Amino acid sequence: MILSCGEALIDMLPRQSTAGEACFAPYAGGAVFNTAIALGRLGAPSAFFSGVSTDMLGEILAETLSASKVDIQHLARSARPTTVAFVKLVEGQATYAFYDEGTAGRMLSQDQLPDLPAEVDTLFLGGISLVNDPAASTYEALQAREAAARVTMIDPNIRPGFIAGKEAEYRARVERMIARADIVKLSDEDLHWLLGAGDVVDLARRLLAKGPKLVFITEGADGARAVTATQNRFVAATKVTVADTVGAGDTFNAGVLAALHEAGVLTKAALGTLSDAVLDAALSLGTRAAAVTVSRAGANPPWRHEL
Repeated sequence: MILSCGEALIDMLPRQSTAGEACFAPYAGGAVFNTAIALGRLGAPSAFFSGVSTDMLGEILAETLSASKVDIQHLARSARPTTVAFVKLVEGQATYAFYDEGTAGRMLSQDQLPDLPAEVDTLFLGGISLVNDPAASTYEALQAREAAARVTMIDPNIRPGFIAGKEAEYRARVERMIARADIVKLSDEDLHWLLGAGDVVDLARRLLAKGPKLVFITEGADGARAVTATQNRFVAATKVTVADTVGAGDTFNAGVLAALHEAGVLTKAALGTLSDAVLDAALSLGTRAAAVTVSRAGANPPWRHEL
């Protein structure tokens, strides 16, 4: 089972009312939440861990997870409010304004960490949950606790505006978590933010030197690549009419994890000796699933039968 660990929130997406007025509509979301949803819809064994409120919005989150076949037994429920993010879309590209102070997700503490059963063999972590304490330190502690025994994957999904004033601390945490991880995924923009200018393959191999076995890099409308110490595999993006990009990278993460799970290679030993065919299949499922997500409004990952 793949346990996605990170933020769950309500995205307020811009819409137009029947009277023609600008308004916002609530959608369950969050980068790591979206990956858990996409995994469940793609048929992978998916579970989710996060601090989730018992308020009305928290119930929406829990119900949305269950409806997409995601196991919610590990949720840390509390009466604190739900994180809300208002989304602005410019030519399909999303920017965010987060309201996160004192929320169930933000205040997640280490004493709320679950005891994981043996069937959880993979942990996926990332998103804005790695920015603010106490939650950020809690997720890092979970990865540190489990990294020796289970596969871990990280996608920081870097939001520069969200980490203002905390960059040094955030960079240090992300670098520590990358060093512990077996799999790292970054967009090309995130890769350059983290390591500066340069060829993406060369930069990916700099990350591999820190400890991971596999790095995925998404390159927007061009496609995505998988880089190991000896391999550089690239798959072009599926061409679609883009509604918006909300949830695209999150769905890609689910696609590659689902494909690796199906191939039986989500183990520490197998990840060190992946074939070109397995990497190509992971990139293919990731890019095809992401293409469906960007073709419709909001983070709405596809079910397997839609691919």
